[in-house]
Amino acid sequence: MQGEVQINQHMLTWAIARAGFKVDEFVARFPKVAAWLNDTKKPTIKQLEEFSHRVHVPFGYLLLDQPPTESINIPFFRTNMADIGRLNLNVYDTIISLQDRQEWLSDYLKDKDFDKLTFISKYDLNTSFDAIVNDIRSTLDLHESWACDFKKHEEALDCLTKAIESIGVIVVFNSIVENNTSRGIPVEECRGFVLVDDYAPFMFINSADGKAAQLFTMIHELAHLWIGESAAFDNSKLLPADDPIELLCDKVAAEFLVPTKAFKELWEHRQDLEYVARHFKVSKIVIARRALDLGVITRGEFFKFYEEYTQYIKYLKDKQTGGGDFYATAKKRISLSFAAHVNQAVKENLLLYKQAYKLTGLKGETYQKFISKQF
Repeated sequence: MQGEVQINQHMLTWAIARAGFKVDEFVARFPKVAAWLNDTKKPTIKQLEEFSHRVHVPFGYLLLDQPPTESINIPFFRTNMADIGRLNLNVYDTIISLQDRQEWLSDYLKDKDFDKLTFISKYDLNTSFDAIVNDIRSTLDLHESWACDFKKHEEALDCLTKAIESIGVIVVFNSIVENNTSRGIPVEECRGFVLVDDYAPFMFINSADGKAAQLFTMIHELAHLWIGESAAFDNSKLLPADDPIELLCDKVAAEFLVPTKAFKELWEHRQDLEYVARHFKVSKIVIARRALDLGVITRGEFFKFYEEYTQYIKYLKDKQTGGGDFYATAKKRISLSFAAHVNQAVKENLLLYKQAYKLTGLKGETYQKFISKQF
Protein backbone atom coordinates (compact mmCIF):
# COMPACT_ATOMS: atom_id res chain seq x y z
CA MET A 1 0.00 0.00 0.00
CA GLN A 2 1.28 3.43 -0.89
CA GLY A 3 2.65 5.34 2.07
CA GLU A 4 3.49 2.27 4.17
CA VAL A 5 6.80 2.28 6.04
CA GLN A 6 9.25 -0.58 6.41
CA ILE A 7 10.34 -0.61 10.04
CA ASN A 8 12.43 -2.82 12.30
CA GLN A 9 10.10 -4.42 14.88
CA HIS A 10 12.86 -4.09 17.47
CA MET A 11 12.59 -0.31 17.14
CA LEU A 12 8.89 -0.51 17.98
CA THR A 13 9.43 -2.54 21.15
CA TRP A 14 12.32 -0.26 22.13
CA ALA A 15 10.17 2.86 21.70
CA ILE A 16 7.31 1.34 23.72
CA ALA A 17 9.63 0.32 26.56
CA ARG A 18 11.46 3.66 26.45
CA ALA A 19 8.16 5.44 27.06
CA GLY A 20 7.61 3.34 30.19
CA PHE A 21 4.97 0.95 28.82
CA LYS A 22 4.87 -2.83 28.86
CA VAL A 23 4.54 -4.12 25.30
CA ASP A 24 1.54 -6.39 25.95
CA GLU A 25 -0.32 -3.64 27.82
CA PHE A 26 0.44 -1.11 25.09
CA VAL A 27 -0.76 -3.50 22.37
CA ALA A 28 -3.96 -4.16 24.34
CA ARG A 29 -4.70 -0.42 24.23
CA PHE A 30 -3.61 0.02 20.60
CA PRO A 31 -4.32 -3.30 18.81
CA LYS A 32 -3.11 -2.17 15.38
CA VAL A 33 0.46 -2.16 16.73
CA ALA A 34 0.29 -5.96 17.11
CA ALA A 35 0.18 -6.37 13.33
CA TRP A 36 3.27 -4.17 13.00
CA LEU A 37 5.13 -6.21 15.61
CA ASN A 38 4.40 -9.58 13.95
CA ASP A 39 5.06 -8.06 10.51
CA THR A 40 1.67 -8.96 9.09
CA LYS A 41 1.03 -5.33 8.31
CA LYS A 42 3.14 -2.21 7.98
CA PRO A 43 2.25 1.23 9.39
CA THR A 44 1.52 4.17 7.13
CA ILE A 45 3.55 7.33 7.55
CA LYS A 46 0.62 8.99 9.32
CA GLN A 47 0.17 6.02 11.67
CA LEU A 48 3.87 5.97 12.48
CA GLU A 49 3.82 9.70 13.17
CA GLU A 50 0.91 9.18 15.59
CA PHE A 51 2.82 6.33 17.23
CA SER A 52 5.93 8.51 17.62
CA HIS A 53 3.90 11.20 19.40
CA ARG A 54 2.30 8.63 21.68
CA VAL A 55 5.65 7.18 22.80
CA HIS A 56 7.49 10.56 22.72
CA VAL A 57 10.12 9.44 20.24
CA PRO A 58 11.36 11.58 17.33
CA PHE A 59 9.91 10.17 14.11
CA GLY A 60 13.36 9.73 12.56
CA TYR A 61 14.47 7.44 15.37
CA LEU A 62 11.88 4.85 14.35
CA LEU A 63 13.47 4.52 10.91
CA LEU A 64 16.85 3.48 12.32
CA ASP A 65 18.08 -0.12 12.42
CA GLN A 66 19.24 0.19 16.03
CA PRO A 67 18.18 2.46 18.92
CA PRO A 68 20.35 5.58 19.29
CA THR A 69 22.54 6.05 22.33
CA GLU A 70 20.84 8.49 24.66
CA SER A 71 22.56 9.88 27.72
CA ILE A 72 22.75 12.98 29.87
CA ASN A 73 26.07 14.64 30.60
CA ILE A 74 25.38 15.05 34.32
CA PRO A 75 25.57 12.40 37.03
CA PHE A 76 22.27 11.05 38.38
CA PHE A 77 22.62 9.94 41.97
CA ARG A 78 20.26 7.21 43.15
CA THR A 79 19.77 5.66 46.54
CA ASN A 80 18.05 2.61 45.00
CA MET A 81 20.87 0.58 43.44
CA ALA A 82 18.37 -1.42 41.37
CA ASP A 83 17.49 1.72 39.42
CA ILE A 84 21.03 2.60 38.39
CA GLY A 85 21.35 2.78 34.62
CA ARG A 86 17.64 3.45 34.09
CA LEU A 87 16.51 7.01 33.60
CA ASN A 88 12.84 7.94 33.48
CA LEU A 89 12.02 9.30 30.00
CA ASN A 90 10.15 12.30 31.38
CA VAL A 91 13.12 13.20 33.58
CA TYR A 92 15.45 12.79 30.60
CA ASP A 93 13.35 15.04 28.36
CA THR A 94 13.10 17.68 31.11
CA ILE A 95 16.87 17.75 31.59
CA ILE A 96 17.40 18.08 27.82
CA SER A 97 14.80 20.86 27.64
CA LEU A 98 16.41 22.89 30.42
CA GLN A 99 19.87 22.35 28.96
CA ASP A 100 18.58 23.93 25.72
CA ARG A 101 17.24 26.91 27.68
CA GLN A 102 20.50 27.21 29.57
CA GLU A 103 22.59 27.16 26.41
CA TRP A 104 20.56 30.00 24.92
CA LEU A 105 20.55 32.11 28.09
CA SER A 106 24.26 31.64 28.77
CA ASP A 107 25.13 32.78 25.24
CA TYR A 108 22.70 35.71 25.51
CA LEU A 109 24.17 36.91 28.82
CA LYS A 110 27.73 36.63 27.50
CA ASP A 111 26.79 38.68 24.44
CA LYS A 112 25.27 41.29 26.77
CA ASP A 113 28.57 41.41 28.73
CA PHE A 114 27.16 40.06 31.98
CA ASP A 115 29.80 39.09 34.53
CA LYS A 116 30.47 35.52 35.57
CA LEU A 117 28.77 34.46 38.80
CA THR A 118 31.50 34.37 41.44
CA PHE A 119 29.93 31.69 43.63
CA ILE A 120 29.94 29.00 40.93
CA SER A 121 32.69 26.43 41.68
CA LYS A 122 33.89 28.62 44.55
CA TYR A 123 34.65 25.58 46.73
CA ASP A 124 35.48 21.91 46.30
CA LEU A 125 35.05 18.60 48.13
CA ASN A 126 37.84 19.48 50.54
CA THR A 127 35.88 22.47 51.89
CA SER A 128 34.05 22.04 55.20
CA PHE A 129 30.26 22.08 54.97
CA ASP A 130 30.18 24.87 57.58
CA ALA A 131 32.21 27.17 55.32
CA ILE A 132 29.87 26.53 52.39
CA VAL A 133 26.78 27.07 54.57
CA ASN A 134 28.10 30.39 55.85
CA ASP A 135 28.97 31.57 52.35
CA ILE A 136 25.55 30.62 50.97
CA ARG A 137 23.82 32.49 53.80
CA SER A 138 25.98 35.54 53.20
CA THR A 139 25.41 35.47 49.43
CA LEU A 140 21.64 35.09 49.81
CA ASP A 141 21.60 37.66 52.63
CA LEU A 142 19.68 35.31 54.94
CA HIS A 143 20.34 35.05 58.67
CA GLU A 144 20.65 31.70 60.42
CA SER A 145 17.04 31.49 61.58
CA TRP A 146 15.49 33.14 58.51
CA ALA A 147 12.83 30.46 57.99
CA CYS A 148 11.46 30.98 61.50
CA ASP A 149 10.29 34.44 60.39
CA PHE A 150 7.48 32.81 58.39
CA LYS A 151 4.32 31.07 59.50
CA LYS A 152 3.97 28.74 56.53
CA HIS A 153 6.29 26.55 54.48
CA GLU A 154 5.03 28.19 51.28
CA GLU A 155 6.13 31.61 52.54
CA ALA A 156 9.61 30.34 53.39
CA LEU A 157 9.84 28.65 49.99
CA ASP A 158 8.86 31.84 48.17
CA CYS A 159 11.41 33.85 50.14
CA LEU A 160 14.18 31.35 49.38
CA THR A 161 13.24 31.21 45.69
CA LYS A 162 13.40 35.00 45.34
CA ALA A 163 16.74 35.10 47.14
CA ILE A 164 18.21 32.42 44.88
CA GLU A 165 16.93 34.01 41.66
CA SER A 166 18.22 37.41 42.80
CA ILE A 167 21.81 36.11 42.61
CA GLY A 168 21.38 34.82 39.04
CA VAL A 169 20.12 31.25 39.39
CA ILE A 170 17.10 30.22 37.31
CA VAL A 171 14.71 28.17 39.48
CA VAL A 172 12.14 26.00 37.72
CA PHE A 173 9.31 24.28 39.60
CA ASN A 174 7.48 21.57 37.68
CA SER A 175 6.21 18.01 38.00
CA ILE A 176 5.46 17.37 34.32
CA VAL A 177 7.33 17.71 31.04
CA GLU A 178 6.88 21.41 30.21
CA ASN A 179 3.06 21.78 30.11
CA ASN A 180 2.12 18.22 29.19
CA THR A 181 -0.09 16.99 32.04
CA SER A 182 0.00 13.42 30.70
CA ARG A 183 3.77 13.23 31.29
CA GLY A 184 4.30 13.35 35.02
CA ILE A 185 7.66 13.29 36.82
CA PRO A 186 7.30 11.10 39.93
CA VAL A 187 9.08 12.36 43.03
CA GLU A 188 10.60 8.93 43.57
CA GLU A 189 12.27 9.26 40.16
CA CYS A 190 13.65 12.77 40.62
CA ARG A 191 13.34 15.32 43.40
CA GLY A 192 15.49 17.82 41.60
CA PHE A 193 18.56 18.55 39.53
CA VAL A 194 20.97 21.40 38.89
CA LEU A 195 22.86 22.45 35.77
CA VAL A 196 26.05 24.38 36.50
CA ASP A 197 27.04 27.31 34.30
CA ASP A 198 29.15 30.40 35.03
CA TYR A 199 26.45 32.70 33.64
CA ALA A 200 23.14 30.85 33.72
CA PRO A 201 22.87 28.06 36.31
CA PHE A 202 19.52 26.25 36.26
CA MET A 203 17.83 24.51 39.19
CA PHE A 204 14.86 22.15 38.78
CA ILE A 205 12.62 21.35 41.74
CA ASN A 206 9.91 18.71 41.51
CA SER A 207 6.78 20.61 42.51
CA ALA A 208 4.96 17.35 43.24
CA ASP A 209 7.11 17.06 46.34
CA GLY A 210 6.00 18.57 49.65
CA LYS A 211 6.76 22.28 50.11
CA ALA A 212 8.97 21.62 53.10
CA ALA A 213 10.87 18.89 51.24
CA GLN A 214 11.43 21.29 48.33
CA LEU A 215 13.33 23.59 50.69
CA PHE A 216 15.81 20.81 51.40
CA THR A 217 16.21 20.04 47.70
CA MET A 218 16.85 23.71 46.87
CA ILE A 219 19.71 24.05 49.34
CA HIS A 220 21.10 20.66 48.32
CA GLU A 221 21.19 21.88 44.71
CA LEU A 222 22.69 25.23 45.72
CA ALA A 223 25.55 23.35 47.35
CA HIS A 224 26.16 21.65 43.99
CA LEU A 225 26.55 25.09 42.40
CA TRP A 226 29.00 26.21 45.07
CA ILE A 227 31.23 23.19 44.38
CA GLY A 228 30.60 23.35 40.62
CA GLU A 229 29.05 19.94 40.08
CA SER A 230 25.90 19.43 37.98
CA ALA A 231 23.76 16.53 39.19
CA ALA A 232 20.29 15.05 39.58
CA PHE A 233 19.05 12.98 42.48
CA ASP A 234 16.11 11.07 43.92
CA ASN A 235 17.30 11.24 47.56
CA SER A 236 15.04 8.43 48.75
CA LYS A 237 14.45 8.51 52.51
CA LEU A 238 16.73 11.56 52.59
CA LEU A 239 19.63 9.14 52.71
CA PRO A 240 22.20 10.38 50.17
CA ALA A 241 23.76 8.20 47.53
CA ASP A 242 27.12 6.75 48.54
CA ASP A 243 29.06 9.55 46.90
CA PRO A 244 31.24 12.24 48.51
CA ILE A 245 29.53 15.02 46.53
CA GLU A 246 26.07 13.98 47.69
CA LEU A 247 27.22 13.52 51.26
CA LEU A 248 28.67 17.03 51.34
CA CYS A 249 25.62 18.62 49.70
CA ASP A 250 23.31 16.89 52.17
CA LYS A 251 25.38 18.15 55.10
CA VAL A 252 25.19 21.68 53.71
CA ALA A 253 21.40 21.47 53.27
CA ALA A 254 20.87 20.02 56.74
CA GLU A 255 23.02 22.62 58.49
CA PHE A 256 21.61 25.51 56.46
CA LEU A 257 17.99 24.63 57.24
CA VAL A 258 18.42 23.10 60.69
CA PRO A 259 21.53 24.51 62.41
CA THR A 260 23.05 22.04 64.88
CA LYS A 261 23.10 24.35 67.89
CA ALA A 262 19.54 25.60 67.38
CA PHE A 263 18.25 22.08 66.81
CA LYS A 264 19.84 20.68 69.98
CA GLU A 265 18.50 23.55 72.09
CA LEU A 266 14.98 23.06 70.76
CA TRP A 267 15.15 19.26 71.04
CA GLU A 268 16.14 19.50 74.69
CA HIS A 269 13.12 21.71 75.25
CA ARG A 270 10.67 19.48 73.38
CA GLN A 271 11.40 16.14 71.71
CA ASP A 272 8.58 16.39 69.20
CA LEU A 273 9.32 15.98 65.47
CA GLU A 274 6.27 17.92 64.32
CA TYR A 275 6.92 20.82 66.68
CA VAL A 276 10.58 21.09 65.66
CA ALA A 277 9.71 20.76 61.96
CA ARG A 278 7.20 23.62 62.18
CA HIS A 279 9.82 25.78 63.88
CA PHE A 280 12.42 25.31 61.13
CA LYS A 281 9.84 25.17 58.27
CA VAL A 282 11.11 21.82 57.04
CA SER A 283 9.40 18.46 56.75
CA LYS A 284 9.26 16.02 59.65
CA ILE A 285 11.39 13.62 57.62
CA VAL A 286 14.19 16.22 57.48
CA ILE A 287 14.00 16.65 61.26
CA ALA A 288 13.98 12.88 61.77
CA ARG A 289 17.05 12.57 59.57
CA ARG A 290 18.73 15.43 61.46
CA ALA A 291 17.92 13.74 64.75
CA LEU A 292 19.46 10.53 63.44
CA ASP A 293 22.64 12.25 62.25
CA LEU A 294 23.05 14.07 65.57
CA GLY A 295 22.53 10.86 67.54
CA VAL A 296 19.34 11.76 69.40
CA ILE A 297 17.30 8.93 67.81
CA THR A 298 18.37 5.46 66.65
CA ARG A 299 18.46 4.18 63.08
CA GLY A 300 15.61 1.81 63.94
CA GLU A 301 13.49 4.67 65.25
CA PHE A 302 14.20 6.68 62.11
CA PHE A 303 13.08 3.94 59.70
CA LYS A 304 9.99 3.16 61.79
CA PHE A 305 9.02 6.83 61.58
CA TYR A 306 9.87 6.95 57.88
CA GLU A 307 7.53 4.10 56.96
CA GLU A 308 4.64 5.64 58.91
CA TYR A 309 5.33 9.09 57.48
CA THR A 310 5.43 7.94 53.83
CA GLN A 311 2.10 6.15 54.25
CA TYR A 312 0.60 9.38 55.57
CA ILE A 313 2.05 11.43 52.70
CA LYS A 314 0.65 8.92 50.19
CA TYR A 315 -2.77 9.29 51.82
CA LEU A 316 -2.60 13.08 51.49
CA LYS A 317 -1.54 12.90 47.82
CA ASP A 318 -4.41 10.54 47.01
CA LYS A 319 -6.82 13.18 48.33
CA GLN A 320 -5.35 15.98 46.25
CA THR A 321 -7.15 17.27 43.18
CA GLY A 322 -5.82 19.15 40.16
CA GLY A 323 -6.71 22.61 38.94
CA GLY A 324 -5.33 26.07 39.55
CA ASP A 325 -4.50 29.12 37.48
CA PHE A 326 -2.47 28.11 34.42
CA TYR A 327 -0.58 31.41 34.21
CA ALA A 328 0.28 31.39 37.92
CA THR A 329 1.64 27.88 37.49
CA ALA A 330 3.49 28.87 34.32
CA LYS A 331 5.46 31.49 36.28
CA LYS A 332 7.05 28.71 38.29
CA ARG A 333 7.39 26.27 35.40
CA ILE A 334 9.28 28.81 33.30
CA SER A 335 10.82 31.13 35.96
CA LEU A 336 10.04 34.81 35.74
CA SER A 337 13.75 35.60 35.61
CA PHE A 338 14.18 33.43 32.53
CA ALA A 339 10.98 34.77 30.93
CA ALA A 340 12.22 38.34 31.48
CA HIS A 341 15.41 37.61 29.52
CA VAL A 342 13.43 35.98 26.71
CA ASN A 343 11.03 38.92 26.57
CA GLN A 344 13.90 41.40 26.46
CA ALA A 345 15.62 39.47 23.68
CA VAL A 346 12.41 39.51 21.64
CA LYS A 347 12.05 43.27 22.14
CA GLU A 348 15.63 43.79 20.97
CA ASN A 349 14.98 41.67 17.87
CA LEU A 350 17.63 39.22 19.06
CA LEU A 351 15.10 36.39 19.30
CA LEU A 352 12.25 35.42 16.99
CA TYR A 353 8.82 34.75 18.46
CA LYS A 354 9.06 31.18 17.18
CA GLN A 355 12.24 30.72 19.24
CA ALA A 356 10.63 32.35 22.27
CA TYR A 357 7.72 29.92 22.03
CA LYS A 358 10.12 26.97 21.97
CA LEU A 359 12.20 28.25 24.90
CA THR A 360 9.19 28.90 27.14
CA GLY A 361 6.95 26.07 26.01
CA LEU A 362 4.19 28.62 25.36
CA LYS A 363 2.82 29.39 21.92
CA GLY A 364 0.98 32.19 20.16
CA GLU A 365 -1.71 33.89 22.21
CA THR A 366 -0.79 31.89 25.30
CA TYR A 367 2.75 33.30 25.20
CA GLN A 368 1.49 36.85 24.56
CA LYS A 369 -1.00 36.67 27.41
CA PHE A 370 1.62 35.26 29.79
CA ILE A 371 4.09 38.04 28.93
CA SER A 372 1.45 40.78 29.20
CA LYS A 373 0.43 39.51 32.64
CA GLN A 374 3.99 39.48 33.98
CA PHE A 375 5.81 42.42 32.35
